[in-house]
Amino acid sequence: MKPKSLIKRKATNILVMLISVAASAVGILILCWILIEVLRKGMGAFSWNFFTKLPAPPGEEGGGVANAIYGTGIITLVASVIGIPLGLLSGIFLAEFGQQSRIADTVRFLSNVLMGTPSIIVGIFVYGLIVVPLGHFSGYAGAVALAIIMLPLISRTTEDMLNMVPDTLRESALALGASRWRVTLNIIFRAAKRGMITGTLLAIARISGETAPLLFTSLNSSYWPHSLAQPTSNLTVTIFNYAMSPFEDWQRIAWGASLLITMAVLCLTVLARFVLRERGRR
Repeated sequence: MKPKSLIKRKATNILVMLISVAASAVGILILCWILIEVLRKGMGAFSWNFFTKLPAPPGEEGGGVANAIYGTGIITLVASVIGIPLGLLSGIFLAEFGQQSRIADTVRFLSNVLMGTPSIIVGIFVYGLIVVPLGHFSGYAGAVALAIIMLPLISRTTEDMLNMVPDTLRESALALGASRWRVTLNIIFRAAKRGMITGTLLAIARISGETAPLLFTSLNSSYWPHSLAQPTSNLTVTIFNYAMSPFEDWQRIAWGASLLITMAVLCLTVLARFVLRERGRR
């Protein structure tokens, strides 16, 4: 019975490994297919005008997405300014102060729910919260929606990274007479900073490609975004509009904008992995 049992376990192990390798290969092939297709169709749109000009009127060739690039950067920056500090503070509370209290458990539960909430629901929520009372779309509303999306990601990453710091480090610092907040900021943060930076970069990459929340909040514009208090141009909604249009030139620009976002997200993801790998070596 023992030899048969051993052979059966080995066969099961080989079968599971083959299935895992096949599934990974399928995922990698699909990813490479997408990247190659976006690269092949998007490179043709890259030009000086693409990065420096405003969109051309419907039916006319030329123009670019300079305003959308600028608008996306500003909205993402404002969202990061809102979401990153709140996410860090939430993670600090859960890991260092709340821990296993009822309040902390409630915050964790709500954070998990928010993390799994479709982004379009967040967009509708901010639409009712900000857009409807103000009576118009705005870049600020889009930034708030993106900040809500990145908040639970940063909170969870911060909590996990802080929990990985040994308790002996905290106890040693407290034994020397340092206050709790100073220990957290000057010692625990330094020990976990690489992991926290990684989580922040991944959260920024996560919101960079969001379209649904911006459709309900910042909408889009064909002009330079002089103020976020008005509808603000952005790449994702521009891609949506251009890809659905009947004009070949707009469709070509949509492929170029898709390649631009793909490259940005890929660079952020690779940078995050690099930071995490460097952290693991130390």
